[in-house]
Amino acid sequence: MENQSVLSSPDRASSGSEIGPPRVELLSNILPDDPLLMMGAGPVPIPAAVASANSLVINHLGDVMATIIAQVKDMARYVFQTRSNWVLGVAGPGSAAMEMAICNLVWPGTRVLSICNGYFAGRMAEMSRRAGGDVVTMDEMHPHSMLSLDRLEQLLDEHQPQVLTLVQGETSNTTFNGNVKNIARLAKARGCLVIVDAVCTLSTTACEMDNWELDAVITGGQKGLSSIPGVSLLAFSDAAWRRIRERPTVNTHWCLDALLAENFWHKASYHYTAPVSGVLALHEALRLVCEETLPVRFARHLRCSMALQHGIEAMGLSLFAPNESRLNSVVGIRLPEGTSNQAVCSTISKRYQVEISGSFGLPIVRIGQMGEQCRVHHLFRTVHALGSTMRDLGVQVDLPAGMAALENSLQRSKAAEENAQ
Repeated sequence: MENQSVLSSPDRASSGSEIGPPRVELLSNILPDDPLLMMGAGPVPIPAAVASANSLVINHLGDVMATIIAQVKDMARYVFQTRSNWVLGVAGPGSAAMEMAICNLVWPGTRVLSICNGYFAGRMAEMSRRAGGDVVTMDEMHPHSMLSLDRLEQLLDEHQPQVLTLVQGETSNTTFNGNVKNIARLAKARGCLVIVDAVCTLSTTACEMDNWELDAVITGGQKGLSSIPGVSLLAFSDAAWRRIRERPTVNTHWCLDALLAENFWHKASYHYTAPVSGVLALHEALRLVCEETLPVRFARHLRCSMALQHGIEAMGLSLFAPNESRLNSVVGIRLPEGTSNQAVCSTISKRYQVEISGSFGLPIVRIGQMGEQCRVHHLFRTVHALGSTMRDLGVQVDLPAGMAALENSLQRSKAAEENAQ
């Protein structure tokens, strides 16, 4: 009886118009016996302190929650690198934070320029259209080419957008936009607000909201921050907040209305029942980031991602994005001829208990290097599992060379850091 659900049994089957309870499997029967190592594009493994906080439920209003929210905002300002007062959270994934930023700054007739070089950049453009924006996309370039600032200036002058959207780290094709600061400079010189998707990059690499003059930065909890999915963060600049306050129409998104969200996040009042367990988990995730400090965390992410990349290449596999535009927080690996991402992802999960990600129609698999994924023991397990999976699928790889390159890269990085101290 311990291994069976007792919600329903054959003799309790419904008859007539009565609807009886369903027969369900216990979670213990559904989940794998050995925990899977989450090494895909998110969600990522969470620290024990985050998991412990996520098991608690408290009142979503009152002095205790107000104290926690105040600390979440203070810590988030450090991670966003902003002094702006306007830090908010949202019950939902990173895409909810994305839509919250867009639907508060874009309304019917708003001119929007969306830099589109992947799936999530395209999502920002689509959200802007649905909000009624007059959207022009800069999507003619190959996803992995370096963005042309001259072409951007031309579009800014032609379209005269009020809002520009872009993605710092495009996880769909593992492309990194290293030009965010210069893009924002050009836009701001023309009075254009800048919205940046930093879902997979915040706390893994530099994203300086104030210094780069960004007006809205969004992130999800389940990636670089190593928190749980379902509670996300965003920050607005003072200029963005003035636009929100002066908008001529009521925001049609009630849950995502920043002025209503201000009630909970800045006035200790009611908007909707906050996901308190997720807020507590996010608090602990941010606390761990602050304890580590951003420079140390950035160095750890770079060290681990580069070691992973060296190990993958040394075993004979190819990385998808060229070095100059490669995203380090989600690494794309070209599939050898005759293999599929479904076969690779299924085999590595079932045989080696490691989860990696497929793609959005591209011939690649993706391995994450965000937050708790960037730990040495996770790297060794993942590279070994990947090489073993390729062997199982008939791909010729040099697994010992890959493991050796991984170790050598980590040792060189450690020695370089010690010499620099």
